[in-house]
Amino acid sequence: MDYANVPTAVFSTPPVGAVGLTEAEAAQRGEIDVYVSSFKPLKHTLTGRAERTMMKLVVDRASQRVLGLHMVGADAPEIVQGFAVALKCGATKRDFDATVGIHPTAAEEFVTLREKRN
Repeated sequence: MDYANVPTAVFSTPPVGAVGLTEAEAAQRGEIDVYVSSFKPLKHTLTGRAERTMMKLVVDRASQRVLGLHMVGADAPEIVQGFAVALKCGATKRDFDATVGIHPTAAEEFVTLREKRN
């Protein structure tokens, strides 16, 4: 059993899911790029709820390997569990970018992230 990149979740409101390194941990190991998104879930468009979802990818700048994936929002534990396999397999940002997302889902945001935070 390989205990690197074990996904974790906090079953709170909103739920939290994460796998891999945090931004701070990754930055200690070398140069990184961080991709972020914050959006109102489609299901709240008609309800008027102000609830938002936050997603973050932490990527090694040189290799483009995804080092960490983090989410706060509805279904975060379920979504992160699926992406944990990708991190375990050494997925890169290019792999994420080349993946067609299921629309309309919150999970598709991870494969369409383009906003890089400085």
